[in-house]
Amino acid sequence: MKLHNNVLKLLRSTLAAVALAAPAAVLAEDADKEVIEWTLQAHLPTGSGSWQDSVVAVKEKLYERTDGRLNIKLHAAGSLFGATEIFPAVKRGVIEIGYTSPAYLMSYIPTAGLAFSVPGAFQNVWEAQYFWTHLGFESLIREEAAEHGIQYFTDKLYPTEMVVKKRIESMDDFDSLKIRSAGLLQSFVSEVGAAATYVPGPEIYQALSTGVVDGAHWGAAQEANALSLYEVAKYHVRPALGIGGVEAFIINQKALNALPEDIRNIVVETLNEHFLDRTNEYLYQETVMLKKLKETQGVEVIELPQEVQDRMWAVGEKIRKEEAKKSDNAAEAVKRLDQFLRSLGRID
Repeated sequence: MKLHNNVLKLLRSTLAAVALAAPAAVLAEDADKEVIEWTLQAHLPTGSGSWQDSVVAVKEKLYERTDGRLNIKLHAAGSLFGATEIFPAVKRGVIEIGYTSPAYLMSYIPTAGLAFSVPGAFQNVWEAQYFWTHLGFESLIREEAAEHGIQYFTDKLYPTEMVVKKRIESMDDFDSLKIRSAGLLQSFVSEVGAAATYVPGPEIYQALSTGVVDGAHWGAAQEANALSLYEVAKYHVRPALGIGGVEAFIINQKALNALPEDIRNIVVETLNEHFLDRTNEYLYQETVMLKKLKETQGVEVIELPQEVQDRMWAVGEKIRKEEAKKSDNAAEAVKRLDQFLRSLGRID
């Protein structure tokens, strides 16, 4: 009996020691796993489809793939900085990462106008994707961003399409329009004939509903729907004004370099992978969204008259030549683009 009691005492003391040691081991393990926190400012509101499917999705992927070692705090449009202030904030290292549009970067990155959208060039998204990846346009953008200490990652490629309040049946109809626009497309729309003006994203609905503008572009169907634009503008216009990388992730290079090598590699690989996956996902979502909008809100897809399309093509060629003058990289981008379009039989 005495031996039995001694065994029980030994067992109890052993279990107690293990119980005390276990939390200590966990604490030691947690101490070794440093959590790095980054701050991200986006130019989009939380109601945007790309907020959830791009911004939140990337945050969650990076958190999971780094086993929680990289945690990104998200801030929606205007919560820390205005849309035009995101690039300077990332450049100065005030925040580590931004989600923005090339439309706001043209004064810093000469190729940004073409990155936002290439007017009058591509007819299908796959053509833009080939230009970005196989013909090296993404690399040309990154070279210019790197001069500011920034790493640049295109979020996705998609068509930029207008919504308007009334049908467009002639060149005169188009010329009479007031269109909310941004970036290179603002110059493009104006030269085609409409009066283009910039209105911040959160103010587009009010501008449309009060008649300040007759139409607008804010991405394509998903983004326009996120701002409830179809409540006041029932016509979705095709063809696209242009196809391009309308959003991008920008990262402070010093912040990226400061990451442990394995985390840094995960960030780069994840964003490169996200670009291709998100482009395909977005195109599918566009098709589904337009079908739903037709059925539930009476949205009608209309085609621009041929005379307007011809004018768009001519203006697009003119604008690309002007963009080529902005930098060596912009000139190289336009040269590669012209060669590509020539191979497709689009230009002589």
